[in-house]
Amino acid sequence: MVKHKKKSLFRKYNIPVFLLLLLIALLMVFPFVWMFLSAFKTQAEVYAYPPQWLPNSFHLNNFRKVFEMVPFGRFYYNTIVTTVAQTALQMILSITAAYAFAKLDFPAKRALYMFMQSAMFVPMAVSVIPLYLMVAKLGLVNTYLGLILPQILGVFTTVLLMSFFKSIPDDLLDAAKIDGCGYYSILWQVIIPNSKNAISAATLFAFLSHWKSYLWPLLVTNNTNMRTLPIGMKYLITEASNDYHLMMAAALMSILPVLLVYVISEENFVKSITLSGVKG
Repeated sequence: MVKHKKKSLFRKYNIPVFLLLLLIALLMVFPFVWMFLSAFKTQAEVYAYPPQWLPNSFHLNNFRKVFEMVPFGRFYYNTIVTTVAQTALQMILSITAAYAFAKLDFPAKRALYMFMQSAMFVPMAVSVIPLYLMVAKLGLVNTYLGLILPQILGVFTTVLLMSFFKSIPDDLLDAAKIDGCGYYSILWQVIIPNSKNAISAATLFAFLSHWKSYLWPLLVTNNTNMRTLPIGMKYLITEASNDYHLMMAAALMSILPVLLVYVISEENFVKSITLSGVKG
């Protein structure tokens, strides 16, 4: 009787909770749906009152106008090149650093780890001026190297991977050592194959962070042909004035790669979060 009563109470209060979560989900999805629909509207449909939800016809004129008004294709190319390069280099450094801190013993390990972790609490505004001076002295302003190299050190992804690498049993590493594997062989044949979910999650975080980066590309580039999408969107807003249908079209195009990366890595990302929750 007691179990049945508890079950009925759970079902009774589960419906309001479900409705509340559904409402919150709809509120979160609403801006994206409105952006998607507005990208296909005309200027008159965007400013219509009462608001017009669906465009009269889905056309691609807004997307074509975006490319005509600003070098949007160049912004897109710059963002893809810098983001892919930054993500790849950051993950290489994060994987090797996390492996060293999690599974190897070396002098001043704890001190170096505390120093690295403290970098997470340093605001970007504090380090951006010294970084810019270094890049300027090296002659890397308005170059891809100047955009990429200063942002490849990812403390967050290193700490994230380190916490996952620690959960890998040392017995696997000892067995690999008995078979004659060195440090790098253990990394590529033992650590990485058993950490694909965590690496996918860290890669997603790194990609999103670099894709939406605004401050550093704004400072290190002053040539329009070297600008990235977040800055290029600002150009469009200035030129287009109140043409929100064009802004929505540009915004929709700018988030497509992010959605694609998330769809590809969604399964591994969810598995990583689930495993972290179980182990934590």
